[in-house]
Amino acid sequence: MHASVGDQLVQHGRVVGQHDKVGEIVEVMGREGNPPYRVRFQDGHEGVCSPGPDTEIRHRETSGR
Repeated sequence: MHASVGDQLVQHGRVVGQHDKVGEIVEVMGREGNPPYRVRFQDGHEGVCSPGPDTEIRHRETSGR
């Protein structure tokens, strides 16, 4: 899993009815885009995450094409 600052980290709900938790990656602490990541979630909470199999990275769109 590789990410950059500004990408979104999405933790999918594990049980029926549980919503996805979405946050912005504010720091990549691993080498070459690898975890762990410091993530700021929509509720303002920040935490260090090492994503598991229920997580996806949504890469930010880059302009300059």
